Amino acid sequence: MTTEVTSSTDRTGDRIADLERRRALAVAPGGPRRRGEFGAREQIERLVDAGSFTETGQFVRARHAGDGARRPYGDGVVTGHATVDGRPVCVFAQDSTVFGGSMGEAFGEKTVALMDLALKTGCPVIGLNDSGGARIQEGVASLALYAELVRRNVQASGVIPQISVVLGPCAGGAAYSPAITDFTVMVDGASHMFVTGPDVIETVTGERTTAEDLGGARTSNSVNGNAHFLATDEEDALDTVRDLLSYLPPNNLERPPEYAPGAVPSGEPLDEVVPDRLGQAYDMRDILRAVVDDGELLEVQELFAPNIVCALARVEGRSVAVVANQPLHAAGVLDIDASEKAARFVRFCDAFGIPLLTFADVPGYLSGVRQERGGIIRRGAKLLYAYAEATVPKVTVVVRKAYGGGYAVMGSKHLGADVNLAWPTARIAVMGAEGAVGVLHRRELAASADPEALRARLVAAYEDTHGKPYLAAERGYVDAVIAPRETRAEVCRALRALHGKRAPMPQRRHGNIPL
Repeated sequence: MTTEVTSSTDRTGDRIADLERRRALAVAPGGPRRRGEFGAREQIERLVDAGSFTETGQFVRARHAGDGARRPYGDGVVTGHATVDGRPVCVFAQDSTVFGGSMGEAFGEKTVALMDLALKTGCPVIGLNDSGGARIQEGVASLALYAELVRRNVQASGVIPQISVVLGPCAGGAAYSPAITDFTVMVDGASHMFVTGPDVIETVTGERTTAEDLGGARTSNSVNGNAHFLATDEEDALDTVRDLLSYLPPNNLERPPEYAPGAVPSGEPLDEVVPDRLGQAYDMRDILRAVVDDGELLEVQELFAPNIVCALARVEGRSVAVVANQPLHAAGVLDIDASEKAARFVRFCDAFGIPLLTFADVPGYLSGVRQERGGIIRRGAKLLYAYAEATVPKVTVVVRKAYGGGYAVMGSKHLGADVNLAWPTARIAVMGAEGAVGVLHRRELAASADPEALRARLVAAYEDTHGKPYLAAERGYVDAVIAPRETRAEVCRALRALHGKRAPMPQRRHGNIPL
């Protein structure tokens, strides 16, 4: 009788073969891809540095729900850590080929575990969203994990940067996690983000609409402001994330990355940017590009509330946050959308130690019945709150108009700005000369034999006294009046001096911003 002996080498070989078989199953798509250019793993590989991705939870399986469905490894989400430009990140990608990318219990636990890892290691977290929402078969367990994920989003807010990329649908409860993250990128023609789909809306209200009109990428970028960047395709969306990360620190305890100073734009054209006629528009971005390195701006919410510009840039190789009124749109007035857009941007940058560089040309807050009924007082106050709360270095340049409440909110000394500069074209006053004369000299004008000639003289006198920056400079509200061509040099000096700024705040749980 012959006894067969199995060597330890054979047993090890079998176990390795079993491991490789399971790995192959784990990375295999769950089914044919119905949309999108790349699969979940391809998306991650295209986002991160080559060969840097380490997957977590690869062999996690979905819980059995008694429906007889196959339970693949991974449960519809790929999670792990990697590097982008050599800097650590955590990343997850929802796989629409597995249960439509819907969140089940195991799916949610993997994502929550990744969020916990990002918080413990202090690195940004990037979510690639393409989900059908909560997994109906798993009932309340799926809903519970959505709430757990949102709780992690809140814990991470202001601690590590959080970036959401919507590559397909993101509906119902799934939409609230990206809404809490710092930035959302959507793909034109492919991404949709809404609470209730068009079919349900039509059933309940009788209103007919499309997914694109309801919460498509363009609607979310230009109408409701739910998104911050509009990408042309998936590759462009991932490029946007890499670009965005280059301006941000890994967490709130570290500084943003520093690079070699970029090209110094010529300051000469700035002397001619502002038109002689007060009401004539110009593009504020012409000024901004002449101040920041290489003339490069990464605009945030470029299509939403275009009357204010919010952008990330660099000055002498260091990240700065630019907030500027845009005279090309509604004369740069502050309305509800502009106030909320800028307030959120200012608060993000303050949380992560990015200095604020403000350019003011503002006629004030927008008046009107719709704005008043929409809550311009409460919602406009958010921007006041954000600037007053911010403790990062704050440098302001008054370019032209700085009237009324607009003067106060756009980085004034009185809200804690550190260095305030003004161009000779600056007009700092309660209101414009025409309006002021109409109020102050109403009776004189009414009794005058030649009211137009009198008005012209009074307007000229008012502008000579109140329409120049020197009265504010005399009171110390403006540190210096500078020639436009000197702007970059003065901004650089100010930011250098403020690089080590410390501004301790009173101990408290948190403030109560007027939400």
